[in-house]
Amino acid sequence: MEIKPTTLQGAFLISPTAFADQRGFFAETSRTDRLAEYGITDEFVQDNHSRSSHGVVRGLHFAIGEGSAKLVRCARGAIWDVIVDLRRESDTYLAWEGFDLTDDNLQSLYVPRGFAHGFCVTSDVADVVYKQSAYYDAQSERAILWNDARLAIEWPLPGDQITVSERDASAPSLEELEAELNF
Repeated sequence: MEIKPTTLQGAFLISPTAFADQRGFFAETSRTDRLAEYGITDEFVQDNHSRSSHGVVRGLHFAIGEGSAKLVRCARGAIWDVIVDLRRESDTYLAWEGFDLTDDNLQSLYVPRGFAHGFCVTSDVADVVYKQSAYYDAQSERAILWNDARLAIEWPLPGDQITVSERDASAPSLEELEAELNF
């Protein structure tokens, strides 16, 4: 397993070693001891699985208060996964970075507390599985408008090919939420 820092401090891209033969492959996608070598010591308490079709954007989601770290992987298909640093004291505050996570590259993305997270499905269908370090809590869950002008995220598909939920389409702008960013 190879663990590489991203340009956003505290976030990591994790590439497992896959052992493939005519039957298929085996890959170890997460190991607590290896993650700890990079300061990732979160206890993941909830696993989630979503299935989405081409052009679906989910996000940008985050939790206020203690927040929640995530370990995200695309188990089927392909997504363009994006993270936004919401930590006011960070040198990369409000910077974003995107990653291709696919069922071919088997990569995972570690998203620390204090980051917003979202993804766009670039294959026909995608299954995204992720671990969270805190239980889902509707009271602390927040979303930033996926196409917020201030963030200027360069999604891989044009806006007319993107589908978002009603909740994500009506999410507040960064400006409307900025007072709640207490990371």
